[in-house]
Amino acid sequence: MSAAKAEKPLEVVEICAGAGGQALGLERAGFRHRLAIELDDKAAETLRRNLVEFLGYSEDQARNSVRVGDVADPAVWNPVIDAEDLDLLAGGVPCPPFSIAGKQLGSSDERDLFAWAIELCGKVRPKALLLENVRGLSANRFAGYRQHVLDRLKEYGYIADWKLLQADHFGVSQLRPRFVLVALQEEYAPYFHWPEPNPENAMSVGELLEDLMAENGWTGAKEWAQRATGIAPTIVGGSKKHGGADLGPTRAKRAWAEKGVDAMGVANEAPTAAGPPIIEGFPRPKLTTAMVARIQGWQDADSEVSDREDDFRWRFHGRKTSVYRQIGNAFPPPVAMALGKSIYNALKMEGEPHDLVETADVVTDPVYKLLRSSTRALSVDQIITKLSAAGTAMDLPTVERHLNHLKHDFEMTTVTRSNGADAYTIGEFKAFVGQDDHQRHDLFSQHRSKIS
Repeated sequence: MSAAKAEKPLEVVEICAGAGGQALGLERAGFRHRLAIELDDKAAETLRRNLVEFLGYSEDQARNSVRVGDVADPAVWNPVIDAEDLDLLAGGVPCPPFSIAGKQLGSSDERDLFAWAIELCGKVRPKALLLENVRGLSANRFAGYRQHVLDRLKEYGYIADWKLLQADHFGVSQLRPRFVLVALQEEYAPYFHWPEPNPENAMSVGELLEDLMAENGWTGAKEWAQRATGIAPTIVGGSKKHGGADLGPTRAKRAWAEKGVDAMGVANEAPTAAGPPIIEGFPRPKLTTAMVARIQGWQDADSEVSDREDDFRWRFHGRKTSVYRQIGNAFPPPVAMALGKSIYNALKMEGEPHDLVETADVVTDPVYKLLRSSTRALSVDQIITKLSAAGTAMDLPTVERHLNHLKHDFEMTTVTRSNGADAYTIGEFKAFVGQDDHQRHDLFSQHRSKIS
């Protein structure tokens, strides 16, 4: 191997890149972006400008590295060419299909690109895959969906694992659980270790934001900071379907109120010397986008940073609501960096390899696995009996719940036998995986202006 080839940086193609939270983290972990694709032109512009300002790209490199459009549109990019001989395919595909705050439509949601990303991985065969999403994807409702994902990755020769990561365990002052999928080709998988959490590093909201609250002369900022204990509730990016920026649903607003924050909107600037409004006996300021960015793990664009590895400076572009959404929909850079380092080390085959317990079949939905492997329709009683024989105890209501969940994401055929019992077979996955005739195309076209 030549010295030039040995020094070539590991490259990533990032889908649904947003304004660059994951991009920044992966760059700090050692990856270089060959390409990033993002639907929202304002978020893409933020990413493009910051590649130049903070990550050392030339104007031409940044322009060529960021493309705007639907990542599933072949007119936007050609994965076979653009992702040839790729180290890492990464992305934060849209969350609403799995979000507890939404309808959890899963494969029926026109924004669902998770299954498509798995098939993309099978087509371009990167050395590693990183996909992150909301905690809702870990729910029982999506057990069959997750099982299908794992089975497909295994067919493509990957060792895959899911893990729920808490952002505050990586220094982010926010309650932000993310459900992460990492898959690696078999030769690299023994070297992958999930990053070690360190929850003690997360500052309280008051510690993190006191200086910003005081920057316009509000003398009560110190007292406010003493009341704003603990980490922040989850920052919600929202969508274009709804109005301007605010800090989330009613439950989140109550949590913000307990920290002395008015969550009914985002302020244009920090409180002035006159102070914020008094609500229920205490001053309750609104957050600015700069404050929200800190809570997501970014650093102020004009701050002094001595350590490049921990340099999370970023400058957002656009109007206030757009900037808030760019921040709120992002993957916190410190979490992305921690994951990126673990994947980078695995691809370099650094550290001690470990036994791959993941090579055994991982079962997230035994009912799905049984139906998928069966050559004939099975009744609920037969499912219970066969699962029990295999060492899995499951009662009738539980099996029926599994079947109801599977009907959302898979074509299910029901036949009624002569004894009156229904028997089930499982068919095609309903999710969009690139089919030319899938309903996703029409739905996406109708709602594109409202998707963020």
